[in-house]
Amino acid sequence: MSRNSVLILLLCAGALTGCAADYLNHYDTVTLAAGDTQKYNSLLQTVDPFNPNSKNTRIEGDGARAAGVAQRYKIPPPPPPPPSITVNVGNTN
Repeated sequence: MSRNSVLILLLCAGALTGCAADYLNHYDTVTLAAGDTQKYNSLLQTVDPFNPNSKNTRIEGDGARAAGVAQRYKIPPPPPPPPSITVNVGNTN
């Protein structure tokens, strides 16, 4: 075998050994989520799990204001002019 094929074989073997890591761990339960049965049952028997306010489809807001914000986002206003600089030379008193 060439050196490249040995390297590829070692990389593949190393990647496959990570798959067996969960099988080597010993757990007292069948699955990792076996302790959540009480929480699962309470969620299963909940009549209406949604927040009542989620049915409110009326969005409070002003359409003209939202349109203005979108327009300012697309075309930003020009930056303000730089402040004028005044230089005093000598004493004017």
